[in-house]
Amino acid sequence: MAVKAHASRISRSWTIVVLAGISAGLQVWKLPSAIPQLRDDLSITLLQAGTLLGVVQLAGMLGGLAVSLLAEVIGERRCLSAGLILLGLGSATGALAWSAAPLTASRAVEGAGLVMVAVTGPGLIRRHTPERRLNAAIGLWGAYQGISAFAGLMASAVILQVLPWQVWWWIMAAVALAPLPLVIAYVPPDERSRARRPAMATKRITRTVRSRRPWTVGLAFACYTLPWMAVVGFLPTVYQDSGITGVVPGVLTAAVGGVNAIGSVVTAKILQHGVPARALLISAFVVMGATSVLAFAPDWKAVPVETTLRFLCVAVFSVIGGAIPATLLRTAVELTPEGGSTPAAIGLIQQLFNAGSLAGPGIAAWLASLTGGWQSTWLMTCASSAVGIALSLHLSGRFAPPTPSRSSRAPSYSRS
Repeated sequence: MAVKAHASRISRSWTIVVLAGISAGLQVWKLPSAIPQLRDDLSITLLQAGTLLGVVQLAGMLGGLAVSLLAEVIGERRCLSAGLILLGLGSATGALAWSAAPLTASRAVEGAGLVMVAVTGPGLIRRHTPERRLNAAIGLWGAYQGISAFAGLMASAVILQVLPWQVWWWIMAAVALAPLPLVIAYVPPDERSRARRPAMATKRITRTVRSRRPWTVGLAFACYTLPWMAVVGFLPTVYQDSGITGVVPGVLTAAVGGVNAIGSVVTAKILQHGVPARALLISAFVVMGATSVLAFAPDWKAVPVETTLRFLCVAVFSVIGGAIPATLLRTAVELTPEGGSTPAAIGLIQQLFNAGSLAGPGIAAWLASLTGGWQSTWLMTCASSAVGIALSLHLSGRFAPPTPSRSSRAPSYSRS
């Protein structure tokens, strides 16, 4: 009985890893609803706000492979735990910021913690999840940004009506550290191995980086994160610039983030039925491009139901877009080359899609400043979707659940 209980605890450890991912993602989404307070309190410009939205991704863009080496040497569970500690430290120091510069530095620390969690999460899930639940587990991990966006934006929309942003930062520091005891208690310890020696780990990482498949997946991911991060990150500001104040902009944006998580979870179910990854990706990119045109190109101010129509367009943009991270992450955990490194594959992908997350808000803010409004945002989203479609043509895979006759076989993935 004790052995069965121990095995059951290990098989459920992936849920703790997903919880850690959500906790890390909340640090990204505590910011958008606070931008009006920050602009008033710290005299932050729109471009500086765009930098704050994106700088948390900078560590991921620059350090994904470095973190993969760290994870290979010290172990993925230790690396994830250290990431949670950095997230808590970054949020706590950010609460003490007196200008844009120290706040930006604290966001960079949070970014370092975020990439440590993001790089190690998929590998830990792949290792400790029963095969029959792997599609669902990876789908839920792919939804962690949407879940954290919903929770973070909804909570901040309410809390920031009655509390200053500094208190919100302290609260989020505690949230970042909350999963740490659960990780230590329930996620199995890292195995000791000669492969953890730096020289051998470097060899495994180099072999992974030379494979073109992680590059293709990472670039396709960037084509999703660039527009999604920009649109959802600035949506409260878009609504406020339209004259909508109070709690409504934050609530509407939270709903947009929440439906993204629904899209990811539903996609995991679809993948279990063997639907080709390429078909899901291309369809999602097409819908994201089309709905962004409808959301931003028309002059909605001339329409009495402006808020409703724009919200519906952006909600469809987000829920269908949720198919992309779920599909790409499910592909990513299977594409480590022979003798390669799973953390390195995820780390490289992390660097590429964080480049999109970093660039997106800055490009959107630049276009808004250039044109005097948000009506040109669709140019960025459609260009990203077009590149994403081109990259998706090079990806394929079917991830049906194992059957008794196939239980010993790996999920089918085309290496083309």
